[in-house]
Amino acid sequence: MAVHFPLKLVSSRMVAPTVRHLVFTRDDGLPLDFIPGQFVQVHFHYEDGAAAKRSYSLATIHDHALGPGEAVEIAVSYVVGGAATKMFEALEVGGHIDASGPYGRFCLLPGDTNKRYLLIGTGTGVTPYRAMLPMLEKAMSERGIEVVLLFGARRPEELIYAEDFEAFAATHPNFRFVPCFSREMPAHPHPDARRGYVQDALPEFAPNVENDIAYLCGNPVMVDTCFEALKTTGLPIPRIRREKYISSK
Repeated sequence: MAVHFPLKLVSSRMVAPTVRHLVFTRDDGLPLDFIPGQFVQVHFHYEDGAAAKRSYSLATIHDHALGPGEAVEIAVSYVVGGAATKMFEALEVGGHIDASGPYGRFCLLPGDTNKRYLLIGTGTGVTPYRAMLPMLEKAMSERGIEVVLLFGARRPEELIYAEDFEAFAATHPNFRFVPCFSREMPAHPHPDARRGYVQDALPEFAPNVENDIAYLCGNPVMVDTCFEALKTTGLPIPRIRREKYISSK
């Protein structure tokens, strides 16, 4: 049975018109050991009293396990009329939520011997990649790997955590940040910005069957489309790691 623990809200800010970044601390004095790429579940009740839960990838940037009092960060997409949205909207700084975890296997693996990671995400699907930055930094230093992050959004204001990825790319030459906009380009585009969907930009980076491992996270249509495209290139299925994000009310 999953062990539940309280999280206390420390701060929050909007990172997109419908996405809020929330910072919590675990409020029972125990550490939350997690691997970047994992998620926690938040437990609450519907208005009729029925139990409910939602899953949120950890966005926390740490190069070690979380300890007591350290940040637990998630990104929450607000859904009109959503029960979880109502719960988070009513949550004030100092308030508590009930959580469990961490869960999931959408992680970088210690035995990887690849030469490049292709990280592909849309919307809040880039949250785990933010948490992975310290591990990617270590892999670039120790193994000389390259990393390409293809991040899809409709408009510039929906590109969450862009400042983190841009700053990381500016100080790590082996990390390439490629934002893709399907509806509206920025007034002053990032040098690597592309027009269209992430799947449209994928062929440009010529997936290599021997050297690449791909991660897909976000919109299920994007995940399925990119999965099929990567299989077509000959990339073995075990080297394509997937996680789909589905908005729930």
